Amino acid sequence: MPTPVLATKLFFPAPRPQITSRPRLLKRLNDELGASRKLSLVCAPAGFGKTTLLSEWIIQRRRQHPGVCIAWLSLDAHDNDPSRFLAYLVAALQGVDAEIGAEITGMRHSGQVLAAEPVLTSLINDIARSGKEFILVLDDYHVIEERPVHEALAFLLDHLPPQLHLAIATRSDPPLSLARLRSRGELTELRAADLRFTPDEAADFLNQVMNLGLSADDIAALATRTEGWIAGLQLAGLSLREHDDASASIRAFTGSHRFVIDYLVEEVLQRQPAEVRNFLVTTALLDHLTGGLCEALTGVGGGQAMLDALERDNLFVIPLDDRRQWYRYHHLFAEVLRARARQELPGRIPELHRLASEWYEQNDLTEDAVHHALAAEDFERAANLIEAVLPQMRRTRQDGMMLAWLTALPDEVVRTRPMLSVFYAWRMLVSGDLDAVEPWLWAAEQGLEAAAAEGEGPGVSAPTSVRGQELRMLPSTIAMYRASVAQARGDVATTAHHAREAFELARPEDHFARGAAAAFLGLASWAQGDVDTAVDTFSDAVVSLHEAGNLTDELSSTILLADMQVARGQLQEARKLYERALGHAAAQGGPAPRATAELHVGYSELCREFGDLESAARHLQRSNVLGQHVAPLTEHSYRWFVAMAGVREAEGNMTGAIESLDQAQLLYLRGFFPEIRPIPALKARMAIRQGRLSEGWAWARSTGLLAVGELSYLREFEHLTLARLLISQYRVLPEEKTIQEAADLLARLLKAAEAAGRKGSTYEILVLQALALEAQGERALALVPLERALAEAGPEGYVRLFLDEGAPLAPLLAEAAGKGTAPAHTALLRSLETVKSRTAIRGTTAPQLEVLSKRELEVLRLLGSSLSGPEIARQLFVSVNTLRTHTKRIFTKLEVNNRREAVRHGKEQGLI
Repeated sequence: MPTPVLATKLFFPAPRPQITSRPRLLKRLNDELGASRKLSLVCAPAGFGKTTLLSEWIIQRRRQHPGVCIAWLSLDAHDNDPSRFLAYLVAALQGVDAEIGAEITGMRHSGQVLAAEPVLTSLINDIARSGKEFILVLDDYHVIEERPVHEALAFLLDHLPPQLHLAIATRSDPPLSLARLRSRGELTELRAADLRFTPDEAADFLNQVMNLGLSADDIAALATRTEGWIAGLQLAGLSLREHDDASASIRAFTGSHRFVIDYLVEEVLQRQPAEVRNFLVTTALLDHLTGGLCEALTGVGGGQAMLDALERDNLFVIPLDDRRQWYRYHHLFAEVLRARARQELPGRIPELHRLASEWYEQNDLTEDAVHHALAAEDFERAANLIEAVLPQMRRTRQDGMMLAWLTALPDEVVRTRPMLSVFYAWRMLVSGDLDAVEPWLWAAEQGLEAAAAEGEGPGVSAPTSVRGQELRMLPSTIAMYRASVAQARGDVATTAHHAREAFELARPEDHFARGAAAAFLGLASWAQGDVDTAVDTFSDAVVSLHEAGNLTDELSSTILLADMQVARGQLQEARKLYERALGHAAAQGGPAPRATAELHVGYSELCREFGDLESAARHLQRSNVLGQHVAPLTEHSYRWFVAMAGVREAEGNMTGAIESLDQAQLLYLRGFFPEIRPIPALKARMAIRQGRLSEGWAWARSTGLLAVGELSYLREFEHLTLARLLISQYRVLPEEKTIQEAADLLARLLKAAEAAGRKGSTYEILVLQALALEAQGERALALVPLERALAEAGPEGYVRLFLDEGAPLAPLLAEAAGKGTAPAHTALLRSLETVKSRTAIRGTTAPQLEVLSKRELEVLRLLGSSLSGPEIARQLFVSVNTLRTHTKRIFTKLEVNNRREAVRHGKEQGLI
């Protein structure tokens, strides 16, 4: 069942019997709402009356327009969890129109994770269809700090229907596109300067609302001291009630707001009856107040009556619902009360947090119960509470909150809890800290032995508790994580060993464990280059995950299965996998946004290979909207930028492509999956295509590839990159040894790829063999491997495989494709013409330079020295005029205009 929604967060504060009305501000809100503004932003420090103003405005608006639907949501720190934020947003709107969000409510009750884009899209559509006017108020938005929630709100603003107006009260500017909204006339802003009491408002507040009877001079002095700050005026008014000489007291108020607050609150607290003061200090640590909770902390009855009295006396309690059951303290007042509690009750603070935790647990509010248990440093209690909700939070992917809780627990507590130890090991794994995983897994095993001795865990025949069932599955999970660590380190044999162990430890009914174990066996086969076995084994894993009802992992596994089909050269099978998975996700209402976003990234790469750059870019945009970068960082996060780099390169935007690969490298995490396409190799390929061969050689030296040695599938992509480097080097410096090394390497790679059935690699190797022969002037021979590649790869839809090689392959490609009659050849020719017309070949490939003669190479090297022109001529035993002729030819061939550019270009090409 989903976490219950706290109704008190959805009530807007009821008006006090007497307030100082703000007609000038209400008029601005109403006038600009009528001008079709999207957003009303009320932004000012605490105590400036933001909530009171919006509450008054809402009441007035409802009175003047009875048909308007008013939704109010008071936010707190827990709403930084995106799923929770969305749940409360839906509840707020449903509170005023039950027909809004009915589909989403069904998703919540079925246990599905609420994803921003589908939820907000559904809400927007419901509101647009309703025909009603809605105002949605988000109060205390400054407590939101997490980017996913900010981006969800930005999505809502970008697609806001005309019927919906958003109002936000906050202490600081939210990270939204305020400048854009401002420039479009879609933003109403009220700042601290607007909210400060004017002299007339201050006089009304102090004399009419607080009934102080101050003189005009006293009011002006107090307004000056507090700079129109409403909370300061209220605190001052409470203090002045106890003084006969108001003018003298006002003159004593000096300094900044902070010091004024400290002085005034001290004055107020000291003058309260003992029972009131004790109540305030004892309950200060609570974010929300209700009678029963306050009684649990104070040990005294009458908690609700006390809250009612505090409200009547303006002692900084704010009602949170219209039934006056839940309250909160004014934020600044609460801060001062907590400081006083730390001074007066230092030994009782942990006990008070523990009492609050117990009350929240008894009332099924687990998040608050954990929060107070951690604050009490009652870590055993907190650990018990966390274990109780761990299965549900794992299913709903509330990983962020779980990790925050575990981080707050001392290591020694986590180590004694096998469930928590395994989850912490997972945290280390996804963060890329592989060395830290094993100690936590070992701690989990020790905990399992202790649990078995106590009657729970894998050694028990029929565990009945949820904890017992979780413990029973842990041995298989531990083995899987060990397989993952081995996989990340490239240790294929150990990966397979632990994967088989995990499979054997899982029971027949443990579909998730069996599916995950089979997946790792498939990954081990893939890392060895045996893609046929990998596909078969991994397909079984996907079936098990489906039977387990784990849609998120099923969809994520589809991405890897599609990658394996690409390695087999089966692009059409990969296409079917993506389309089937995306259709399944859509049919389920988008319950797994992160996995769905990752599917769009994989499909984008496939569309790029098909030559459909428009669809490739569209799928990346779709992924971005779904929250690829909103979700917690995963191993797949970097891949979005790799795919974007491919699109940008194909479009000729090399600067953007390099920036994308740089970002991908920052996000890359070692972990569950084989590193088939290392990002440094991708960057090296890009440098080679642009003619920056010195960068390519630097990469090759850093990887140890120059001594090729034994081939392996995990290094195949790098070896193919090295072959490209050798061919490109031969073009600018034609040495027989270089091209022979390339030919020998490609022959060995082709033999290995064909033996293992890796047709995707086979096609690429054939293209490179054609390029190597073309570089040697063997045009007829070059057509042989190219025509074979076209005949076999063309029907699968390969396009960029050929086009990415740019100008050197283009004439051969046109000739070879022109000989074919297959539709795939015709499509490829059309793509080639399109690329030519867009100058993408020129944009993605370095200019093909004429080969320098031996004499010109000698001149170029001397140009890179400190010798002058006449000195170079003397060293070469030629005239200065002859030297000038050589230099001019070098400039022409290198397409440069001066000596410095020639030297720089020569170094990039590896000529110097």
